[in-house]
Amino acid sequence: MNFRTKASPEAGISTIGSAIPRPIADHGIIGDLATLALVAKDGAIDFMCWPNFDSPTIFAGLLDPERGGAFELAPVIPDARVVQQYLPDTNVLLTRWMGDHVSAELIDFMVVKQGRGDIPTTVARRLRVTRGEASFIMRCAPRFDYARETVTAHVTANQAVWQPVNAHGIRLTSNIPLAGDTDGARATARLAAGETADFLLAGIDEEPIELPDIHEFEKATIEYWQDWAAQSSYQGRWREMVTRSALTLKLMTSRRHGSVIAAGTFGLPETPGGARNWDYRATWIRDASFTVYALMRLGYQQEAQAFTTWIGKRATKCQGSGKLDIMYTVDGRRVPDEVALEHFAGYGGARPVRIGNDAVEQIQLDIYGELMDAVYLSNKYGHAISHDGWNGVRDVINYVCDHWEEPDAGIWEMRREPQHFLHSRLMCWVAVDRAIRLANKRSLAAPFSRWIDVRNLIYEDIWANFWDEQTGHFVQTRGGKSLDASLLLMPLVRFVSATDPRWLSTLEAIGMALVDDGLVYRYRSDDGLHGQEGAFSACSFWYAECLARAGDIAKARRVFEAVLTYANHLGLYAEEFDTRASLSGNFPQAFTHMALISAAYYLDRELDGKKAQEWRP
Repeated sequence: MNFRTKASPEAGISTIGSAIPRPIADHGIIGDLATLALVAKDGAIDFMCWPNFDSPTIFAGLLDPERGGAFELAPVIPDARVVQQYLPDTNVLLTRWMGDHVSAELIDFMVVKQGRGDIPTTVARRLRVTRGEASFIMRCAPRFDYARETVTAHVTANQAVWQPVNAHGIRLTSNIPLAGDTDGARATARLAAGETADFLLAGIDEEPIELPDIHEFEKATIEYWQDWAAQSSYQGRWREMVTRSALTLKLMTSRRHGSVIAAGTFGLPETPGGARNWDYRATWIRDASFTVYALMRLGYQQEAQAFTTWIGKRATKCQGSGKLDIMYTVDGRRVPDEVALEHFAGYGGARPVRIGNDAVEQIQLDIYGELMDAVYLSNKYGHAISHDGWNGVRDVINYVCDHWEEPDAGIWEMRREPQHFLHSRLMCWVAVDRAIRLANKRSLAAPFSRWIDVRNLIYEDIWANFWDEQTGHFVQTRGGKSLDASLLLMPLVRFVSATDPRWLSTLEAIGMALVDDGLVYRYRSDDGLHGQEGAFSACSFWYAECLARAGDIAKARRVFEAVLTYANHLGLYAEEFDTRASLSGNFPQAFTHMALISAAYYLDRELDGKKAQEWRP
């Protein structure tokens, strides 16, 4: 069965038989801090990994409408207007269909249970007719193990069970009689105003939630998210967008491990039909300081500390070498090698569809700076580092001291010969600088003389070899001429003053070469891959913050608010924007929401005429 995206004017639901994918932007997300699901505006869940963020998919219609599988639920309302929103300060999604004489609403959420044990996932869906009478159609067609295993549903009355050989089994329960077919389970009925059709999807080995309890679980889930959102200390402008970003980051956080995935999906292309289709369902060390920074600024100390503890464990498990992988699975294991899912057509024909990530083999020296910045921030504003934790940090910093002069793949994971990147040098400087500061602050034992010498050598190397006198700006690589949006981090990590003349000339050059109406491209140089990429979403917020720190508040605000309008209807961002500022790439992307929080915080303080509180040293 082909699961389609386009709303039928006659039925008001998705039309079966087309292979056109639903637009990335036409989705919200729900989750339970173990996995998440994408819910389209037409009521279809067309992407979900089960039972964890990085588990194989059970629904992947977004990547292949014909083979991927989906869970469709919608009323039959001709020519309905469809509106989708989150209930205030929650991750509970509401989709409304409004017709001339009938209306209905769909509530989607995953039951959130507190604690860090191995708690099962339960997807709850409640369709309610709110005016008049309407029929509805439900089709649930899971495709297990990335659609490599198809299982016939065992249907009895109000329950359907799928028991695959190579994956976790699932059970669908409803207050409406279910029927089975070759594609899974289906149901249809006619409801009057006030009546509901309830559906619960859970693991077959778990004690099922009783259908009459859906309302109580809905209430408890709403209260959980609203209580969490209320902990935020941010009361400034753009509170709604900042809160949505915080809720999105929380939704992408593992309750068991404290790690944060980079994005909820894999295989969504950076450009239409292109081959830049990566798996981002892992935790990057690079995201460490940005995550801790964003969460601490909003007052979420517990989440920041949990993530710092997770990344600290990676440092203590280097067996004395100090060498880290650039990314890890959610539970801290090595990320699997890349595999192409050749049977998937790909989003809009973008192939190959990859799972796993071969970039794990790359050397990216900048990750040590982000790691150390996170450790430093956590110690400065949270708990003191343990003895074992400090021993792990010393191993990491000694590794940096031994290897900082080497070429690497850089922040953008370029699949070409290693080069000497300014950003990698910059973050090596950050790593050693923050370690020295932390050791001084906590009176910890450290080889101060060596570390200080190395920090000074890196500093001098950057000014001597990455400033180009001819172009009058810093450059991406040693001896090169190209610009790179990662240079925007130079003042944000306090390597250079935000008003230094050399930095201002670099900022101006970036604005002229890499910026288009607030959209910021990472670089214009060859990265070893075919095709072109879009503008990188997080860089737009870095640019706005740099403008604000440089004193151009008016322009910073224009850029910031322009990029806010490029979010989807729910305030969510993907990895990149295409030339029309439509969302592209994996979705949602944590990095972008972190950068939004940072820029909003600083710009709001500047607009109030206050000195922005500095979390960085």
